Amino acid sequence: MKIYISVDMEGMPGTFNWEHEKKDRSAVLASMNRHLETAITAITSSDKESEITEICIADSHGDCDNLSYELSNLDSRVTMISGAPRPEYMMPGFSSDFDLVFLLGYHAGTGALKGNMDHSYSNSRIQKIHINDMPMNEALINAAYAGYHNVPVALVSGDLALEKELSGRMPWIEYVRTKEGISKFSAKNYSQKRITNELAEKVRNALSKENLPCFRIDSPINLKIELHSTAMADQACLMPNVVRLDGKTISYTENDFAVLLNALMAIITLAESVGI
Repeated sequence: MKIYISVDMEGMPGTFNWEHEKKDRSAVLASMNRHLETAITAITSSDKESEITEICIADSHGDCDNLSYELSNLDSRVTMISGAPRPEYMMPGFSSDFDLVFLLGYHAGTGALKGNMDHSYSNSRIQKIHINDMPMNEALINAAYAGYHNVPVALVSGDLALEKELSGRMPWIEYVRTKEGISKFSAKNYSQKRITNELAEKVRNALSKENLPCFRIDSPINLKIELHSTAMADQACLMPNVVRLDGKTISYTENDFAVLLNALMAIITLAESVGI
């Protein structure tokens, strides 16, 4: 059994805004590493321990330089992917060889009511993302990429707003709620001890389940992005096959979800190259 863990920051316990990450980065990184250490320990002490051949960890927040390599000392089967830019941003190196996906420290999509640090890839560039007319967030997009490879997402941790966004779309997942958003930049964080105990329990629950469904999106896949400015849409249209829908909205259609995922990252990169 091979387990893939994609790790973000905004849904981690103890965090509440991006300034906090800058001013007290050591505390934020400690929370991320502690959360992941709990998950790894729960995996390697579970009933499935003897079946596990790899636990691949993708550091997937910002510049992807947040997790300590010391985590690999927890077990010889741990591998770590760090650094950016890279293909498939939050899911690098992923393939159908994996059996389960965990998404840790994730957050709600742009515009979520009381979503702590809600955004979709870029807070300053992306207003809305839809795929086949469905509102999407990072967790759903990455889950769909896993589903494209016929691999299910079994466990997610993050805030209450993300839990609400996923509950009707992936009801089979084990969800660890880390906090409740009070506003975009304020949160009621739960006790670290409570979260540690719940995460360990739900990791074991996730590993015990069989024949989990996958979250999939049917082809053709239409990506629609509303950007923050017309200048960003101007720049996004430099990419082949992008269609301008209005001043700030572009569309891109593709049959292959892997191609679409990298196209999404390319569009965001182009949009980031200009001012508002």
